[in-house]
Amino acid sequence: MPGIESNAVEPTRDELRGLPPLRKALRLAPTYGLVILMLGLVLLFSLLLPNTFPTLLNVRSILSDKAIIALLALAAMIPMVAGRIDLTVGYGIVLWHILAISLQTLYGLPWPVAVGIVLVLGIVTGALNGLLVEVARIDSFIATLGTGTVLYALALWHTGGRQMVGALPDAFYAINGTFVLGLPITAFYVLAITLALWIILEYTPTGRYLYAIGANQRAAELNGIPTRKFVIGAFVSSGALTALAGVLLASKLRIGQASVGLEFLLPALVGAFLGSTTIKPGRVNVWGTIVAVLILAVGISGIQQFGGSFWVEPLFNGTTLLIAIGIAGYAQRKKGSNTK
Repeated sequence: MPGIESNAVEPTRDELRGLPPLRKALRLAPTYGLVILMLGLVLLFSLLLPNTFPTLLNVRSILSDKAIIALLALAAMIPMVAGRIDLTVGYGIVLWHILAISLQTLYGLPWPVAVGIVLVLGIVTGALNGLLVEVARIDSFIATLGTGTVLYALALWHTGGRQMVGALPDAFYAINGTFVLGLPITAFYVLAITLALWIILEYTPTGRYLYAIGANQRAAELNGIPTRKFVIGAFVSSGALTALAGVLLASKLRIGQASVGLEFLLPALVGAFLGSTTIKPGRVNVWGTIVAVLILAVGISGIQQFGGSFWVEPLFNGTTLLIAIGIAGYAQRKKGSNTK
């Protein structure tokens, strides 16, 4: 049977063994380039904006604003590990944050029940995406674009173009608004989910199977891996994380409207794609995704504090996405040339 190999291009221990410290550092620099860049941006903006950037208030603002994007980036990353893409991370959050509010205000459901329903619907949507991709054999980009558009249409129909507002329990607001050790609780949600995904993808058979499927699905099948089950599971996990992000967004905004949510799609994809260029270059990975989201957060925060206009953020995200895809493609080509 064909062997299953990693499609990452980070240097191996054998390559690093025996190298002098300087050459070892130079060999590792491309692998951790984004980490170095992030630290450099933090240092640069701290020196240029000493009164506003290196402050606890700014740290809280960055963590609070980007926690939802980080969750969506992780949600998009999971199917990417298996070589698929899920665009419903940007469309689904529109409907989920609306339902998290309307189920309480219009139908009088207790907030835990409303949150549970939204999470279940997110899981069902992920399962539907998986079935469309694996059973109906529809390209994942097309399938999830279609599913996402339907979800967005449902959001428009449900709201009738109006905002969903009403009195919500304090406990529901606390889901997003609580501070722990001086930091927003959403940052701890992201940390916990990041650690869980890292352990699953790096240290369990599930993670190895998903990476094998993403590297070569035919080889994975020949090695006895039930690829259909794992791909559908990846979409289910993505759907659950997207629904969780929708609940947190509802708790944060306290209103639901169909015009909110789609702006998260691009930075989420940027985070997942850009994350594949660091830590383990050539393949999407958990810590690379988090580093990529932090770079976006730090860069945009610094530029805005310099007086950047409202269009700076989408321009920054779009440019970074193009660069990320270019670097990721180069890394894959380099891996291919190295294995010949």
